[in-house]
Amino acid sequence: MNRAEVGIDQYVNLKHTYIKLPKSLFSVQAPSKVPEPRLVLFNRHLADSLGLDKAFLQSQEGIQFLAGNKAPREAIAQAYAGHQFGYFTMLGDGRAILLGEYQAKDKEVYDIQLKGAGRTPYSRGGDGKAALGPMLREYIISEGMHALGIPTTRSLAVITTGEKVIREEALEGARLTRIAKSHIRVGTFQYVARWGTVKELKALADYTLTRHFKEGMNEENPYFYLLKRVIERQAILIAKWQLVGFVHGVMNTDNMAISGETIDYGPCAFMDSYDLKTVFSSIDEYGRYAYENQPPIAAWNLARFAETLVPILHADREEAIRLAEIALSDFRQLYSKNWYEGMRAKLGLVHKKEEDKNLIQELLKLMEKYKADYTNTFLNLTINNREGMDWFKNEDFKKWYTMWQKRLDEQRECKEVIKRLMEANNPMVIPRNHRVEEALEAAAEQKDYSVIKALLEAITAPYDYTKYNAYYTTLPEKTENKYKTYCGT
Repeated sequence: MNRAEVGIDQYVNLKHTYIKLPKSLFSVQAPSKVPEPRLVLFNRHLADSLGLDKAFLQSQEGIQFLAGNKAPREAIAQAYAGHQFGYFTMLGDGRAILLGEYQAKDKEVYDIQLKGAGRTPYSRGGDGKAALGPMLREYIISEGMHALGIPTTRSLAVITTGEKVIREEALEGARLTRIAKSHIRVGTFQYVARWGTVKELKALADYTLTRHFKEGMNEENPYFYLLKRVIERQAILIAKWQLVGFVHGVMNTDNMAISGETIDYGPCAFMDSYDLKTVFSSIDEYGRYAYENQPPIAAWNLARFAETLVPILHADREEAIRLAEIALSDFRQLYSKNWYEGMRAKLGLVHKKEEDKNLIQELLKLMEKYKADYTNTFLNLTINNREGMDWFKNEDFKKWYTMWQKRLDEQRECKEVIKRLMEANNPMVIPRNHRVEEALEAAAEQKDYSVIKALLEAITAPYDYTKYNAYYTTLPEKTENKYKTYCGT
C-alpha cells in the first residue's frame, strides 16, 4: 500500500528510521484489517501533549488509522529475544505492529504502535489479536502510572474491532494504540547478540544512543556510556515502582525497555496490604517476580544486557567484562539511593540523616506485621489522621509515631513545607485492583464506559489532595482468594 494513497501524512507525519537497521531486526508487516472499528477510549491529554490532531484521530479516517486499516507501507513487527522466567527464547512482536515514529511538538520522537494488530512472523502460533479487557487494562494502568510520575509507555486510544477473539471463550476484539519513546528492549540486544554479527550489534547500539542518549556519541567509550545510562534509568524506575507498591508481574528481559519506561502491562497490579512476597501473576508460581524480588531481578536483567555489549565494550574480552562488572556494580547503590530518597520524602524528611533508615525500616516492619494497606498508611500519615487505620491504635505504632514526630521537629522547615513534600510523594489514589476490575467489567459486559472514565479522572490526579475521593481509597472486601492477573494473550 502506498502511503500517498492513505492520506494520513498531513495529520500524522510518521518517520521510519528503525527500518534503516539490519533487516534481521524486523519484518515489514501491515496490520490485519478489521471489519467495524469503533473508538471507545481516546486520550485527548496525550494527543495534546504530542501535538497530534485530535479532530482527525476521532474522525472516521482517523479511526481507520488507529485500527490499522490504513497503515503506512513501512509498518513493521520488531524481532527480539528474551529470558522468560529465566529461560532464553526467540520472541518478537507477535501481535504488535510499529506504525512509525512521530516527532512531537516538544521535538521528542515517539513510537506509535498498535497492539492486537494481527499475526506477524513472530506470532508463534498465536492469532495476533487482543481482547478488549486487557487493552482497557493497559490504558488504565499506564495512564495511572504516568500520573504517579513513573516513566511509562502510554495509551492513546482503544478501538473495538467488530470481531470476536477466541480465548477460553469468545471475547470482544480490540486494539490499543501505544506511545513509547521506543520499543527497543534488553531482548532486542539479546536477539542480535545471539543470532547477529558484531557489525549489527554496533548498528543497534549506535541507533539506541542516537535515539535515547545522543550525548553519549561523543564519549570515549560510547557503549560503556550506554550501559551505565541504562542501568541508571532502571535503578530510578524500579525504585519508583517500589515506592508506590507496583508489581509488574512479568519482568522478563523482553519487558525491560532500554528507554527506562515501564512497558507491557499484563499481569501487573498494585499492592494493597504491605507484603514483600506479593505476587499477582497467575503464571508466577514460585514468586520469581514478587514485589521484593523486583530490584534483584532488574539487576539480573541488566547483567544480561551487559553480556550482549561485551563484544563492543572493548577489543580485549577480559577488559570488556571488567567494564561491564564496574557498570553493574553501580545498580544496587543507585537503586538504594533513589528508594531511600523517595521514602524520606514520603515521611516528610527534608534532609538526610543516617538514622532515617532505621525509622523507615521500622515502619515497614510494622506495616507487614499488621498487614497494613500500603497506600492508605502513607495517605493517613500525610493528612495526620491518627484515627484513620485500626492498627494505628497499637502501642508499637504509637512508639514509632513518637519517634517520627521527634525527627520532624528537628527540621527547620515549617509544617506546611513538610506537608507539601508528603503530598507530592504519597498518592491519595492508585489504580486499585478491585476498582480496575469493576471498570473493566462495566465496559466489557455492559458497554458502560462511565465507570472507566470516572476511575481515570481519579487516578490521573493522585497528588491533588483537594480532589480526595474516599470511594477510590476504600479497600476490597476480605476474601479467601488472592487477587490474580493474567497476561491477556
